[in-house]
Amino acid sequence: MIRTLLASVSVFLCTASQAQQVHKFDFKTPNLVLSDVNFTLEITAQDSTGAPVASFNDSVALAGVQRNVFGTLLPAVARFSGGKAAIEDAVMPESGSAEISVSLGAMTSAKTVRVIPGILSILPPLLAIILALVLRQVVISLFAGIWLGAVFIFDYNIVGGIFRVLDHFIVNAVTETSHTQIIIFSMMFGGMVGIISSNGGTLGIANLITRYAKTSRGGQLSTLFMAFVMFFDDYANVLVRGNLMRPITDKLRISREKLSFIVDAGAATVASVFIISTWIGYEVGLIEQGLKSVNSTEDAYSVFLQTIPYRFYPILTLIFVFLVGWMKRDFGPMLTAERRARSTGEVLREGSQPATDLTESTGSFSSDKPPLWHNGLLPILSILAVGLYGLYSTGTAALEAEGVTSYGVGEIISKSDSYGALMWASLSGCLVAVLLSVGQRILTLVKAIDAWFNGLKAMLLAMLILILAWAIGSVTQELHTAEYLVQLLRGTIAPHWLPVLVFLIAAGVSFATGTSWGTMAIMMPLVIPLGHTLSVDAQLTGSAYEVILHGVISSVLAGAVFGDHCSPISDTTILSSMASACDHIDHVRTQLPYALLVAAIGMLVGDIPTAFGLSPWISIAVGTATMAAALYFFGKKVE
Repeated sequence: MIRTLLASVSVFLCTASQAQQVHKFDFKTPNLVLSDVNFTLEITAQDSTGAPVASFNDSVALAGVQRNVFGTLLPAVARFSGGKAAIEDAVMPESGSAEISVSLGAMTSAKTVRVIPGILSILPPLLAIILALVLRQVVISLFAGIWLGAVFIFDYNIVGGIFRVLDHFIVNAVTETSHTQIIIFSMMFGGMVGIISSNGGTLGIANLITRYAKTSRGGQLSTLFMAFVMFFDDYANVLVRGNLMRPITDKLRISREKLSFIVDAGAATVASVFIISTWIGYEVGLIEQGLKSVNSTEDAYSVFLQTIPYRFYPILTLIFVFLVGWMKRDFGPMLTAERRARSTGEVLREGSQPATDLTESTGSFSSDKPPLWHNGLLPILSILAVGLYGLYSTGTAALEAEGVTSYGVGEIISKSDSYGALMWASLSGCLVAVLLSVGQRILTLVKAIDAWFNGLKAMLLAMLILILAWAIGSVTQELHTAEYLVQLLRGTIAPHWLPVLVFLIAAGVSFATGTSWGTMAIMMPLVIPLGHTLSVDAQLTGSAYEVILHGVISSVLAGAVFGDHCSPISDTTILSSMASACDHIDHVRTQLPYALLVAAIGMLVGDIPTAFGLSPWISIAVGTATMAAALYFFGKKVE
């Protein structure tokens, strides 16, 4: 008994000694806290010099803060180990200026925390969406969303928020190394597209393909196949194919409605899924921003590649266009248009008003020499070759530096410097395009540089949108928007249903706004943290976790393409009508049933079952069979 008493006294004296060493407690909290939303509170016990007291292993009650344990509020107690304590489910029930304090003996430490209502965190992206719907101006909409977020973050200063948009959010967005690399790659790629448009490369590729268009089936399939050759840019894809194929399809009695549908269906769908295009830098940049928000170490480019099989709408759309051309079957308004064209030769509906063709001027090739396909293909091949070499060389070098001797393609890509490889690739494409143009005397060096600058200028708006997208992503991070949404949705939706829900929302937003890039910019910073947290709550790990996270990313990208493809206010939809000289309303009216069918099949056989573990390749196969069956049973032969 005496020994027990002595031991108790010894422990008490030891604890008292440790407590005497603690001079103060240092608090680490987010700069901004949302009321009723969990956050992580870290506390460190420090001595008089500010050094951690590693021997302090006590539990101390806190004032001014509580714990939120599955909806139940409990007193907050900091349990120290090694002089440090962390409360991951801390919550502040009221907004305003709140004080968190902890006392130990006669010593008290406190920190003032700014708390705002949780509902405010969703207003910036919501404002961006609403303005995009009303104004149909994504730049203004994104800027307004960023400004509103800056007002909330910086003490409700309405005027100062305007300046913080620039000096805080925009500057931070463009000064991050990876963001700068993406901008350089995208601008350089646009410059290369400008050169090969001026040296006749794109026209030469198109001429090569059209040699095989002899029948209505051949005309439709040639128009589709050309989309894969013009994969590098959706605008160039639409303008070249529409203008070039229109005289050919008119001779083959293919309706302008069908031509504009095929032209439109092969634009964003192709550019968004190819590993090298003007879209890739934008998509990878958004993915990287989202992955950082959940502290993921995955390489953004590797994730981009892994999401491709899960983008069911663009993939099934391309397959559907092939099936329509090969089976020579149509339904709905398109069937009426095709029967009219075949039977009467009238490729336009009587009384239609074709969109004014303003796109002839886009073909800037004016040399007396014939356009050569290799002037367009060789720069593209150089980008692919240099890009793949860059991924391989940087990936293997990183693995060997870690002492890894056995590795596969997946490991190489995950460890590679993808942004560096893309920059090398875009530079090589520009150099090859200039050398071919000047070497064959198609363009002078001055004109080649002018064409390069024109290509750069064509990318300026896209890069502005991307920078604003990064900035509003930072706003949602600082406002903890994802955490607020998670708090609302926790326990109300299973993570397996999230990919199809995200696709529906992204498709609706992109259709209403007519912008795929704006939709991706608004939604990506929200859905990645949401998918991550709901998957963790459901205790999903390994491949099951990756399926959900990659599924929501692919659903944003696929849903955004839906609106880009068929929205009447989408730029590529309008350009498709113009390049094909088709009545714009006729184009939208005839292709919309096809787009809705593909979207529905993509959700039913793709987004839903793959979230529960089905292979995406099986989904694509089943989707293809389902579309073929729909055309066979509901479509009619067009002779």
